[in-house]
This record gives sequence, structure tokens and C-alpha cells, in this order.
Amino acid sequence: MTLTLSPALDIATQVPRLCADAKLRCTPPIYTPGGGGINVARAIHALGGRALALFPAGGASGQQLVELLDAEGVANRPLAIAERTRECLNVLEQAGAQQYRFVLPGARLSAAEQTQLLEAVAALPGPEYLVISGSQPAGLAADFLPRLLRGAAGRGVRCILDSSGEALRLALAAGGLFMIKPNLNELSSLAGEALLGPERLAGFAHELVDGGGCDYVLVSLGAQGALLVGRELNERLAAPSVRRRSTLGAGDSLVAGVTLKLAAGAHWREALRYGVAAGSAAISGEGGALCRRADTERLFARLQALG
Repeated sequence: MTLTLSPALDIATQVPRLCADAKLRCTPPIYTPGGGGINVARAIHALGGRALALFPAGGASGQQLVELLDAEGVANRPLAIAERTRECLNVLEQAGAQQYRFVLPGARLSAAEQTQLLEAVAALPGPEYLVISGSQPAGLAADFLPRLLRGAAGRGVRCILDSSGEALRLALAAGGLFMIKPNLNELSSLAGEALLGPERLAGFAHELVDGGGCDYVLVSLGAQGALLVGRELNERLAAPSVRRRSTLGAGDSLVAGVTLKLAAGAHWREALRYGVAAGSAAISGEGGALCRRADTERLFARLQALG
């Protein structure tokens, strides 16, 4: 199961060139479901797995988000809220092949809506894994994530968190996390310093594990691949070389690939390779497409052959 607290209706378009004050003629928009947890569920579905996406949704944009997930065949459970689901705009400038991402603030959740979300998670049959991914909406109670994590851990659910900043700090302080998935900048922010060099990077990840905040740290390193650290695990894997078309959803695809393999009983080494393959497949795909199964399997086979 995945939980997305700030889902979005993503709108992708292209313009010949970005120019201030001018009317920019855009290509026809492409609408896709957005938000970290939702993208993880979509990627798991694309890779042949099953995941239930839980998220708050409001207004016409929230209804369209649900309709898009239904059309993809992704199981979902929306919770009705008063505010309208946000829309985000991804613009590709054709002249420079540069991508611009305009991210609007997420819908606020009232205290009652936050309680309903916690109750909804607790009421559903306990999944083996719960992926909590994406930004946090303004006004979220400081104890929301700790309460969620304690409740899930008490039911034997393995929680994976892909977040940053204060939300990540609070979750680590609460404990009970199976895995966190920061990128390099997010982990450096948590450390309060630039984590330069592989030894310092792995060392700080081990500090988090040894401190009891989580069992594993999965660090996404973009084109450099990923680092996975546990109490007796320190594995760094370079990403395969692919043509970069979009960075959208690469981290979510990484989480999806790793989680899907772990749920199938795979060893950590295999799960990491599959996750990096999925992330690389997302980078080489068109914007909003996330990872494709055929591309992921091909890249996974290449990584497996390297030993």
C-alpha cells in the first residue's frame, strides 16, 4: 500500500522556447496522476505487481486524478477532502531540451481529515509494506507521521518513507521505520553538512541505522545509481548508461522496484539492482511514463550480468 499526503494532477506540455511576457503556444497537455506514493503504486503496477494507492482527493482535479488511476488499472482508495487537489505543471522547452517543473502547494488537510486518514490506514488489511512518499501538506500535525508509523509497526507493517526535512527528522526520531529513501541533497540536509565522498556518505547512513531510526537507508544518487546501507549491508551500485529524456518519477520507480522485489522474497542485492534498473528506465522514458517493464527487465539483466 502507498500513502500520498499531497497528491497532484500533473499536466505536461512543451513550448518552443521560454520567453518572458510573451504568449507561449503550448502543445496539447498530457494529464497524469502525480504524487510520490501514487507514482510508486503506478510503477509497481507497470512492473507487474499489485499496490493500493491511498490518498486525499478533492474537487474536479481530485476526481480526474481518480479517473486516471482507474484507467491505468491502479487500485486506489481516495479520501474525500474539502480543498481541491493541486495541479502541477511540467514544461519542456524544446530549444534547449530543458525541463521546468512548477509545483503548486498541496491541499491542506483539516484535523478531522488527518484523523480520517489515520483511521483509513488502520482499518485496511495490513499490507506487508507501506510506502509513504511525497511532500507534506501545510498544517500537517507534527505527530501525524509518528502516530502513523507507530500504528503500522504495531501491526507488523514494514514502513518505507521517502520524504525530507522536518518530516524525515520527526519520523526518524519516532523510530519503527523499515527504510528511508532520501536523495543526496536530502541526506546532506539531514546531516547538516555536504556529504562529500562515498565513505562519509555511507558513514552517515550507518549512523542513522545504528541510532535505531530505521533499519535501512536507500540513497538515490541520480546518474550515479544508488547506495543501500543496513546494519550488515553496504552496497553501492552504479546506474546503467541510458539516454536521459526525463527525470520525473525516477526516484519513485527506484522505490517501486526495490519494494516489489523485496515483497517477492528477493535478496537485497537483487532488489537494489532491480530498483536501479527501474529508475534508469524512468529516466530513459517519456515524461510522466515512469518505468516500463520491458525496459526495466532489459536493464536489470544488464546489471545482473555485471555480477
